[in-house]
Amino acid sequence: MRELLGRPLFSYYLLAGVSALLMALGLMMVLSASSIEALQTRGSAFALFGRQLIAMLLGLLLMWICSRLPVRYFRLAGYPLMVLAVLGLVLVLFIGQSELGAQRWIYIGELTIQPSEPAKLAFALWGADLLARRARSGTMEWRHLFIPLMPGAVILALLVMLGSDLGTTLVLMMIFLSLLWVVGAPLRLFGGILAVAALAAVVMISTEGYRLGRVEAWLDPWKYAQSTGYQAVQGQIAMGSGGWFGLGLGSSRQKWSWIPHAESDFIFSIIGEELGLMGTLVVVALFGLLGYAGLRVAVRVKDTFVRLAAAAIVAWIVGQAIVNIGAVIGVVPITGIPLPLVSYGGSALLPTLAALGMLLSFAKQEPGAREALAARGPGPAARGLSLLGLGGPARTRRPVNGRRYVKGPT
Repeated sequence: MRELLGRPLFSYYLLAGVSALLMALGLMMVLSASSIEALQTRGSAFALFGRQLIAMLLGLLLMWICSRLPVRYFRLAGYPLMVLAVLGLVLVLFIGQSELGAQRWIYIGELTIQPSEPAKLAFALWGADLLARRARSGTMEWRHLFIPLMPGAVILALLVMLGSDLGTTLVLMMIFLSLLWVVGAPLRLFGGILAVAALAAVVMISTEGYRLGRVEAWLDPWKYAQSTGYQAVQGQIAMGSGGWFGLGLGSSRQKWSWIPHAESDFIFSIIGEELGLMGTLVVVALFGLLGYAGLRVAVRVKDTFVRLAAAAIVAWIVGQAIVNIGAVIGVVPITGIPLPLVSYGGSALLPTLAALGMLLSFAKQEPGAREALAARGPGPAARGLSLLGLGGPARTRRPVNGRRYVKGPT
């Protein structure tokens, strides 16, 4: 195990493997959870699955591109992405549509855009580069963290809260706190920020009736089983009926119009029903491994920006998974945020895959990683093209008697 963990490409392959497993599980569960509703509303059980598959293919292309980009591109991308995120959040307040008490979505024909999702990626990149520049200039004092990082975080949080999206505000707070933690902010600063955040959450909950109803339903869902606690109760029924090993893939009963948004916010309950406790533990373990791999990259790479950005991405993806799973099992109130890589929704999937591609790029910065990649030789695509006679890099043999031979065309 020590030898395995010491390999320079361990983080790279762990990130790629865990991401692939979560995406495959997500496609499978989206098909199962959405088939009934899609058949009833769209005339085909594969309608939502097809859209998710297209989004995943686009996301994989984006992930591959990001995995091959140098670090400097991500540093430069944070600023225009931050501007676009603010413009998108402002735009959604005027032309966005409100559903379930939150104004998050912009509809353009069949295309649905949720600007708050790419805002998470933009904030992680922008904040990481900002703090990395301060650290390089030697002016890293906790007072300097307030300008302009704090105003940027407040602007994003206010715009998201104006759209009544408390769940995304919580994720942005996780990203913000992770950046401060990695950069070494004093604990009293964390205490002050958490106190202000708790006060803001109390104000938001008390001023919106539907949020107060969610808190009441969270405290006693069975009391409100036919109203505000309906989704939580049906999710618990699904989780409880799965037992140790589940009812079997595709055999969920709660997806027959019992659980609202079974393919997105509450897909974890369908996993519990069909795959049982063992299936849910596998999902939790996969997110744990994803978090470990991301933090391993942050620890092993010396570049300050990479460390900050990797920690922020881990806080975003794993933190959002914890909140989603906690809402399904009743540990936290329902916030309406999806389970990363698993839930239905292209607006959330594309930025997440871009962030994972960034982590793969960062993993190549680990000591010895580039040398190991170079020694690995051409990838499967290049080898396949070479076998078909369509070109590709030449295959280099090992040196013999101090001389190097390159296999050429016969």
